[in-house]
Formats: sequence, structure tokens, C-alpha cells
Amino acid sequence: MSEQNPLGLKKIHHIEFFVGNAKQAEFYYRNAFGFSRLAYSGLETGNRETTSYVMSQNRIRFVFTTPLNDDHFAAEHIRKHGDGVRDIAFQVEDADFAFNEAVKRGAKPAIEPHDWEDENGNVRHAAVHTYGDTIHSFISYNTANNGHNYSGPFLPTFTEQRIEGEDVGVQIIDHIVGNVELGKMNHWCDYYGDVMGFERYITFDDKDISTEYSALMSIVMSDSGHNIKFPINEPAEGKGGKSQIQEYIDYYKSAGVQHVALLCKDILHTVQKLEDNGVEFLRVPDTYYDEIPERVGEIDESIEDLKRLGILVDRDPEGYLLQIFTKPVEDRPTVFYEILQRKGCKGFGKGNFKALFVSIEEEQRRRGNL
Repeated sequence: MSEQNPLGLKKIHHIEFFVGNAKQAEFYYRNAFGFSRLAYSGLETGNRETTSYVMSQNRIRFVFTTPLNDDHFAAEHIRKHGDGVRDIAFQVEDADFAFNEAVKRGAKPAIEPHDWEDENGNVRHAAVHTYGDTIHSFISYNTANNGHNYSGPFLPTFTEQRIEGEDVGVQIIDHIVGNVELGKMNHWCDYYGDVMGFERYITFDDKDISTEYSALMSIVMSDSGHNIKFPINEPAEGKGGKSQIQEYIDYYKSAGVQHVALLCKDILHTVQKLEDNGVEFLRVPDTYYDEIPERVGEIDESIEDLKRLGILVDRDPEGYLLQIFTKPVEDRPTVFYEILQRKGCKGFGKGNFKALFVSIEEEQRRRGNL
């Protein structure tokens, strides 16, 4: 493996959520976010411990898992955190090598390398811990089964069970944001650098990201190809208000995944479909749109269309991006989604932070948490 990719990471294989009711989560993501059901694992497939649904849209895979018994460790995860991300899983060249190398570089073991198999073949699986109760699984194919790829619909113990959703146009995971405790951002950035060979891609401090009430600091860690990007946020001292990062940590009860950013090709189309499906988005004041021509310059989209849907726009030297954020999709103010379209821009919407955080704080105020 190269020093730039010491674990042999290929891509994000899937994100697994532990949820209180996987059947209802499946219905929500299919009908609100346009995912299709791909596969299922549960009592009917011989799984006596959990029920899981695999949801798919283009190159995105989400898994929603619910424990069937109160003594399963996922039950404690849900009791503590509510619904949330348990596993950001990577496909790797060799799961045994990735695990052993990660541990050698300082990662804490979570699941030892083992064969995971059913009648469709065999994969190798292992996992290490990262921030909070989140883990990174390593999944590799071709280590057994006479060199053949695993032929099942997803992974062993899952059976194909297709129910088509109405695709809204999200294509791939652009980045996954982790919220960590005050003073822990550099620790976890060093972890991704030391263990996975990631580099610091962009840094934001409280001068970039602050309002009257709250501030945060953020460092974006990325693999060498900039295909896997993990911004890490920590709260910063505000003027007496509770920052959105601290609100998350207070309700999630630890560090964890704050939001998943989904890249699309036509954000006007995607956001309109999501809105029609009942997905709720944060809104910025209408005056935000008056400043776009001077702040951002010429763009292809109609400002009136952006204003109608609440889409934000920002520019860097290489182009511009369009983005919008959902409200939290859980009862606790924790996990939410970003929908974005990139038109050359490699940034994260720094010019939108102030307006966005004011709208987030308005939501916090309504919750009584500011």
C-alpha cells in the first residue's frame, strides 16, 4: 500500500444507522429521499438478532438496523444516542491488512478480521473505532471463494428484496461530517492523518464560522484523491450561547456523525422533489438572495428559483457550489443531510456559514436550546 493510502481504501461501501424501527426508517427514506430497497436481513432470513434494510440510490448505500432483543449492543446505542450513524464502512483491497495496519498505526480494534459468508460466497470483514461510538468497517472481496466475487445482493445474510423508490437525483456521498467534543478536533484529525494517511484539506476557525451566539472550528480531512472527505467540527467559545455542535453532543450524548452530504447533478430538480416528498429544509432570510450577484457573480441558475427553494450558493477560485441543509431527520436535534451540486468549486460553502448559522440558531431558539 502507498503511504498516501496506507490502508488500501477504495471507497465508502455503505453507512449503517442504528435506529429504533428499521421498517419505518426504510419507508421514510424510500418515500422522502427516493431510495430504493435493495436487500433485507431479519427473522425471515435466519437473522435472530437484528432486522436490517439496505437502501440504494445511484452510488449511495445506507443500511438501517434495529436490534430484535434488548440485550443486543445496538439497543444500548439507540437508548443513548437515539437514531444515528454506527458504521462508516470502507471497501478495501484487503480487510486483514487494513485492520492490522490501522491498529499498528494507533486505531482501537472493534471487530477482529473474520469470514462473513452465506450461500453466495465469502467476504472478509473487520472494524476499528473512531470518534464517539462510531466505527469504520473494512470489507474486502476475493480473499476466499476461489477468487470469485461475492455474488449476493449486498453482503452475507442479506437477501435481495427490491422495492423501487422514485429517484430524486442524489448520486454519491460527497462528505461526512463528525462533531467532536471541545478540544478533541485536532486529536481526531491526527487520527485520520496517522491511521489512514488522510491530509488536512481545508481549515475553518471561529473567525470564519461565528455568529452573535455561537462559533465552531472545523478541519476537513481527505484521502489523497479527495474522494473521501471527513470534516471534523468542535464547538468554539461563543458569546454565552450554546453552539450547534454542543447542542448535538448534548443530545447525541457523545461525538458522532452530524450530517451526510449527498451530491446531485441538478439541485433545483432534487430539492423540488425532496420538498414535494415532505423533507423539511432550513431557510435563510430572503435578503441573502439580494447579495448573490455581488458576492458570487454570474451563475447559471435563476436567483428567483434558488430563493423559492432556499438554496444557497458560494464561489471559490475554481467555480461555485449550490447547497441546502435539511432540518434534523430525528426527534433529537442530531443527524441531518446536506444536498449539494458542485460546478467546479471544491470548497464547503464558507461564504454561506454566517447566514446558515443564523437560521440554525433560530431553530435552536424554537427548541429552547440556545
